[in-house]
Amino acid sequence: MRSHVPSYELVVARDLPHALSMLTEGFRPIAGGTDVMVLFEAGKLAHKKWMSIRGLPELRTIDVTPDHITFGALTTYTDVRRSAIIAAEFPLMIEAAALTGGIATQNRGTIGGNIVNASPAADTPPALLVYDAEVELTSPRGSRWVPYTQFHKGYKVMDLASDELLTRIRLPRKFASWTHFYRKVGTRRAQAISKVCFAGVRRGDQMRVALGSVGPAPIFLENSDISAISPIDDVRSTARYRMQVAKNLMEEFLHASA
Repeated sequence: MRSHVPSYELVVARDLPHALSMLTEGFRPIAGGTDVMVLFEAGKLAHKKWMSIRGLPELRTIDVTPDHITFGALTTYTDVRRSAIIAAEFPLMIEAAALTGGIATQNRGTIGGNIVNASPAADTPPALLVYDAEVELTSPRGSRWVPYTQFHKGYKVMDLASDELLTRIRLPRKFASWTHFYRKVGTRRAQAISKVCFAGVRRGDQMRVALGSVGPAPIFLENSDISAISPIDDVRSTARYRMQVAKNLMEEFLHASA
């Protein structure tokens, strides 16, 4: 059953300070809405107070410095796919963006939303993890940068206070010469939620590996130890299948990057 529209409140944020002030009043942000509206249509959107931040231009930028590429939380998948520098230095982000939903979703959906929706099956988090990303969390109290490997604490649990907004994502420019590897395994080739999502980069003996859909949150593998994952049985797959696929993808990555 669809949600009852009049029972919800939606306010448009004028600017970032206005958005931050509304967070303290119990409003939650909505950007592309590709996940929120699914819950709304299903009658499962429990929270009633929302603010649209989609129109804040300061959160939709891609900035390049000698050391980092930093993009605003409202950067869409399409924005990522159109960026030549991201394609050259962070190709896994291009692949992840291209495999997220269809064109309509890619045009509206945002990287920040993909992070804070905190789905274990999200497509961009494994790539962000292997690229050693940091996220900026901003509140009326100020801003702080958090290593993305420390952001997800459990299923839908994040290092994000109720008055904080994810505003930017920062990637260090140190992986251009590495081997890059990304695979998404789903029921079909397009517009499917992943059963297993694998991202890896390697240079010599140095490796960084992360997976999605094999635990309560996206997992960065310390020492590339595949035994650290904890897949479950659900409507899309079985734990046994996911574990075997993860092992197969690890072998493929090691072979491809040797």
